[in-house]
Amino acid sequence: MDAGTTGVRCRAVFQDDRPSIASYQEFTQYFPEPGWVEHDAEEIWRAVVDTFNDVVNQAGLPRAIGITNQRETVVAWNRRTGEVHGRAIVWQDRRTAQHCQDLDHAGHLATVRALTGLVLDPYFSGTKMSWMLQHGVPRSPDLALATIDTWLLWKLTDGAVFAT
Repeated sequence: MDAGTTGVRCRAVFQDDRPSIASYQEFTQYFPEPGWVEHDAEEIWRAVVDTFNDVVNQAGLPRAIGITNQRETVVAWNRRTGEVHGRAIVWQDRRTAQHCQDLDHAGHLATVRALTGLVLDPYFSGTKMSWMLQHGVPRSPDLALATIDTWLLWKLTDGAVFAT
């Protein structure tokens, strides 16, 4: 299952010579401000369920599931209720560019690089999570902030697994 930037594709592959079976469903891209890109995480979930069911109806239940996704797209949700807090911030969103520059000018680049191996760039999920916390995501012991793969795994396991 691939939850990409513009849609979800599920594909069944077989060890014998049968052709693979695939299903694809697009989802909405939101651009509320210049440089901002958002997705509705619940719409992504519905696309996962629909495409997975389509493939299973044609191929049968799988022995294993692989997840690929947009990686740095971030979603916030309540682990107790499953409620998503706002839209997911997509990997190409640039709303935290100034925050990244501020951190760099304050001398934090070396620390960030030493701890994460990454540069300060809005592409990565950390500053997106910080932005969400500063702009209305309710802080609580049940709050989860993670990338799409973690959220999908959490949903697929009915909240039993929180991992990336």
